[in-house]
Amino acid sequence: MTGVEWAAHWDEAYSHGDTTRSWYQPEAAPSLAILDRCGVTPAHSVVDVGGGASTLADDLLARGHQDLSVLDVSSAGESIARRRLGNDADAITWIVADVLAWQPERTYDVWHDRALFHFLTAAEARSRYLDALSAATEPGSIAVLATFAPDGPDSCSGLPVARYDVESLAAELGAGWRVVVEEREEHTTPAGAVQPFTWVALRRSA
Repeated sequence: MTGVEWAAHWDEAYSHGDTTRSWYQPEAAPSLAILDRCGVTPAHSVVDVGGGASTLADDLLARGHQDLSVLDVSSAGESIARRRLGNDADAITWIVADVLAWQPERTYDVWHDRALFHFLTAAEARSRYLDALSAATEPGSIAVLATFAPDGPDSCSGLPVARYDVESLAAELGAGWRVVVEEREEHTTPAGAVQPFTWVALRRSA
């Protein structure tokens, strides 16, 4: 898909409401747990890639984070989050962009991606994602990624997905990243289905 097609697809998905979508969680508990295990504090800058309407930004603001950015191709998803946050939304940098074409203007201490990377089924798309990741981080930065596990769904929101275990996900990022935390999550969707996720946090070494 092109960036315009991605935006149209996800704007349509969000038009049905966020809380009914399979990815919805009332609190970003798995993300927060991983960040805690990595030693992330309010002093660290965080970019939530594919964040959309996620409540992670709410949770991090409540913890005292002051340098937060949310990037998503869907303006509709971000609009849901901004309405929910009210005046607190002004404390966050909102970026509407296709991560595959994004050219970061700065670097971040933490790159967070829950359930975006597994939609990149083409090698070229993954390469462009990794280019953005490299440009947005530096040695010492943490990247947190969550994808469907090998026994997870093979599609989501009408799109095919790739599935990963810890080793294959780490291999995608390459030798310049070292795994520091790994976890498996059994996410229960609003409809009651169970979706196994692989979570990996890696520290950039080069």
